[in-house]
Amino acid sequence: MGPVTGRHSVGGVELNYRLDGTGPEPLVCIHGVGSYLEAWQGVVARLGGAFTVLTFDLRGHGRSSRVMGRYEIDDFVGEVLSLADHVGFDRFNLAGFSLGGLIAQRLALTHPERLQRLILLSTVAGRTPEEQERVRARLAALESGERGAHYDSSLSRWLTEGFQEANPELIAQLRRRNAENDPDCYASAYRVLAETDFGGFLDQIRVPTLIATGEDDIGSNPRMARYMHDRIPGSRLQILPGLRHSILTEAPDQVAALFRDFLASEETQVG
Repeated sequence: MGPVTGRHSVGGVELNYRLDGTGPEPLVCIHGVGSYLEAWQGVVARLGGAFTVLTFDLRGHGRSSRVMGRYEIDDFVGEVLSLADHVGFDRFNLAGFSLGGLIAQRLALTHPERLQRLILLSTVAGRTPEEQERVRARLAALESGERGAHYDSSLSRWLTEGFQEANPELIAQLRRRNAENDPDCYASAYRVLAETDFGGFLDQIRVPTLIATGEDDIGSNPRMARYMHDRIPGSRLQILPGLRHSILTEAPDQVAALFRDFLASEETQVG
């Protein structure tokens, strides 16, 4: 059976979603700023038959509603939970990439009873003052309309030069998809990424957690990954050698293998 696609309305926001597989393990995956559910497809295709995977376009992204105005992290959390209810996921495994990882952290802190396991990919926490300054400068540039320059500089932060050179058609496709983003929606989502930090609360997360990031990821760097690992009790940490931010795109084999290994393990609730 092929994927099931659909739309679900949450408080007037239409969310575009997709379900892959019919396995016993429910898994929800949340993408990052300026992305879309298809970013997960390389990983999902490699997971095997044990999973039913829910991917979706965040508000303001892809084929979901272009919601204008200010976004709050709890808007995203509420929409994830409503979608999970809609597809019949009571308790589920949750994976978040970048902004998706922040949404996943918030959901783990506010609705731990809904989660089986948590996977935080290329995610931020405990930014230093310098790191805060850098991300706020990028936000200010975005909000003043420097959209193309923001994306060009992002590509080098996201993907290695070797991967970009070897995959020109994919890079062109990523550029096309980025050009489809609504600049106001993008900036609204980026503000949540830039201004959210749950570093001081992570010791309250009590579900088994896997943390992974690229060794050369500047924004979601290994120091932050270790910071999360040190604070989330019993968590696992994987630093992926030679990779930058977009590990879903550049290393789907490695990421899928991490998912399969972690989600099949015997760990249960922590402390």
